[in-house]
Amino acid sequence: MNKVIKHTFVICAYMQSPYLEESIKSILDQGSIKEGISEVVLYTSTPNYYIENICHKYNIKIFIGEGGGIGADWNGALAAVKTKYATIVHQDDLYDKKYGEMIINDFESQKDSNIVFTDYYEIDGYSKLRKRNINLKIKSLGLKLMSFWENKKYQRRVYSFGNFICCPAVSYNMERLKDFRFNEEMKMAVDWDAWERIMKKPGRVHYLPLKLMAHRIHSDSETTNNTLNKNREKEEHEMFRRYWGETMAKLLMKVYTNNQKGNS
Repeated sequence: MNKVIKHTFVICAYMQSPYLEESIKSILDQGSIKEGISEVVLYTSTPNYYIENICHKYNIKIFIGEGGGIGADWNGALAAVKTKYATIVHQDDLYDKKYGEMIINDFESQKDSNIVFTDYYEIDGYSKLRKRNINLKIKSLGLKLMSFWENKKYQRRVYSFGNFICCPAVSYNMERLKDFRFNEEMKMAVDWDAWERIMKKPGRVHYLPLKLMAHRIHSDSETTNNTLNKNREKEEHEMFRRYWGETMAKLLMKVYTNNQKGNS
């Protein structure tokens, strides 16, 4: 008897990442994929032979859309999903084989969850574990504080001190977020803006305190590039202003910009 596919890993691929195949392998090694309750597809706005060949090798269906930045690509990726739950996989990152299974179980046990996300760790361009620096420890603390009390006002107040949620660690309840779209005008704080808006919606924002995915930091990453050209600093300042106003936003930015140093 065939099991019902409940969840999709949609890989968001761009140009020719040397880490794409390793990322795909980590998804295909998922327990939920092997159990037949998750599937994997790939979305790209930059189709090329490199991506096509890898997808052909692993029999992965490709969806092609128009580019326009991170927000447009993530919206395109979610539009390719037909299942109840979804995870946008960044092409450079790796996932623990239990990620899909744990996420699905959490969604199924808490029917009103809009998003479920896990803790994570960082790896470098050689897939080696990066030292867990002070900024990563602060983010983990922020996640723990957010999960201490699942009251929306409390969560948003904790979240007003910074973006503690790692975007590739997040999974979405597509039935509850039918009308949700990422902000396509933003270049760097797309995820911070998204979680802040989702927190305003009815439903839970739930954290699994398990390090179930590896976020890769390397010199060619979008995070690094936007940090270098100041997009990150500008948009994060705007996010702080939503909560605190101009004076407090400037003060918080002096502290928060130290986080950028961890992406080099």
